[in-house]
Amino acid sequence: MKEDFQKINAQIIIMMKAGRKKILAKQANPNVATKSSRLDLVTDIDRMIEKFYENEIHRHFPAAKILGEEGLRQEGMLEYSGLFFVIDPIDGTMNFVKQKEHYASMVAVYAGGQPALAYIYDIVNDKLLSGGPALGGVFCNGEKITAPADLPLSEGLFGGSWPMVINNYHGVQAAIKQSSGLRIYGSAGIEYLHVILGQCVCYLSHLRPWDFLPGKILAESLGLSVVNIDGSEVNVLSSNDVLVAPKRVCEEVLQLLS
Repeated sequence: MKEDFQKINAQIIIMMKAGRKKILAKQANPNVATKSSRLDLVTDIDRMIEKFYENEIHRHFPAAKILGEEGLRQEGMLEYSGLFFVIDPIDGTMNFVKQKEHYASMVAVYAGGQPALAYIYDIVNDKLLSGGPALGGVFCNGEKITAPADLPLSEGLFGGSWPMVINNYHGVQAAIKQSSGLRIYGSAGIEYLHVILGQCVCYLSHLRPWDFLPGKILAESLGLSVVNIDGSEVNVLSSNDVLVAPKRVCEEVLQLLS
């Protein structure tokens, strides 16, 4: 059965806007717990939003499968003939807890084993990136956008993760020194948004599928490169050291990494 992606897109946007209202209504006093370490946080609101997304997806798309950061972990994304959703309800939970900003809600959709749609929602600033191959482009709050300028590394900001930077992982500091400066936001969704909108020229971090898939789909829809730290293809089913950048900067950064 051929999917009606315009209808699917409209329903996902409605869902995510409703999710935003729920997040903002509850963000003042979240109940916070740790997962793998004291720096790996989860809140009751993460779980509430993921459950809300799950319920809405199954209500509108009963046959859909879901991989969520906090809950449902179904498999078969590349083999399933129907819709497969990947959910990160609140990306940047530490920021959500400590700052009440610089966090995003993200969804990726595969259809018939292929990337189709993706969404990155900057909740506080009400800025929604949407699109993908199924829609023929990328949109910011409904307006179609073009690819960012293919600037040299020296003319743009480098987005990174603090563990990589402080440990000089693969000599990343050499690449940072060639840029116009370093920015660390603590949310893959926000970082991808900055690269896609041309506010940073690259982003490098160790990411799980729900962290990078929405951004990967959107970035590649604009012709940006999304690769492993060694330049190889990203395995969409596992954690990776992921670099996203326009092609020129991607080549520069890869040459500078050891």
